[in-house]
Amino acid sequence: MTKHKRLLASVAAATALIAAVLFATSAANAESNGGVRVMPLGDSITDGLTVPGGYRIGLWQRLVSGGRTVDFVGSLFNGPASLGDHDHEGHSGWRIDQIDANISNWLSARTPRTILLHIGTNDMIQNPTNAPARLATLLDHIIAQAPNTELFVATIIPLSGQDARVRAFNTGLINAVQARANAGKRVHLVDMFNALTTADLADGVHPNSGGYNKMATVWFNALQSVPGSLDPPVTPSPTAVPPSSPPPGGSCTTTLRDGTRWADRFNTEITVSGATNWTVVVALTPPQRFSSAWNASASVSGNLVTLRFNGNGNVFGITTLASGNFTRPQVRSCTAT
Repeated sequence: MTKHKRLLASVAAATALIAAVLFATSAANAESNGGVRVMPLGDSITDGLTVPGGYRIGLWQRLVSGGRTVDFVGSLFNGPASLGDHDHEGHSGWRIDQIDANISNWLSARTPRTILLHIGTNDMIQNPTNAPARLATLLDHIIAQAPNTELFVATIIPLSGQDARVRAFNTGLINAVQARANAGKRVHLVDMFNALTTADLADGVHPNSGGYNKMATVWFNALQSVPGSLDPPVTPSPTAVPPSSPPPGGSCTTTLRDGTRWADRFNTEITVSGATNWTVVVALTPPQRFSSAWNASASVSGNLVTLRFNGNGNVFGITTLASGNFTRPQVRSCTAT
């Protein structure tokens, strides 16, 4: 049997096994400890085909040891007793399009605070053409329905005999994630590909226990890098900041919302009310530095950033390099022009 056929056989076996698990699973199996809702989402690698529970075992244990109260959520249920919460959304044999076809219902039913997405392996075997585009569409559907959910997207792990396909897919995935992060979306890239090698695979497709433990470490570190992902969602109180004195062109008001935060930078979303053409001046707190803006034209003078309407509506934002200071920028003026 050729290597490619063996891979297909592995996927077929995975599909058969998960069918039995699905048959035995019902809503009554769902576990909840009232913690932060985290959805492990993907295919048989999330399910844990060769090691029931997969990376979820090690991740759960690390979270508990770290004092975190987390509620894994999903319509499926499996794993050993050492996995304290068995719920997940890892569908064996599934491709990106199949996850996409069901994601809306899952989000509505489970309302996760955080999603851990590892998907695309079956696309490499069954339908690699345009897989990155399908992944980008899935991301957009998740973001549109759950804009405040922290979405962690992993590059897929190595796959025996498919290295070129996997690398090409991961490049497209990285570009898709980065574009959405740059636009202020709560999406985070997780480098899973470089954490494992084919030596960490049990059958050329699925990790062995050591490989799954490596995945658990990568997921845990990623979650730790975005503290809000393990905390209950907080809706910041809108901050209306009128100008100190009405400027000649007329005044407008602004509402600020905290966006994605990374280890070295953070996003702030600004909404203008009372004007359809505007200029907003914000002040950064030294040693902060301006990085970029979206939906507005920007110019910088010292710690002041002037943002002007560029035709993309009244919701815009900036990315600030924190330099250790994550204080939200302050609006100095909002001028209707």
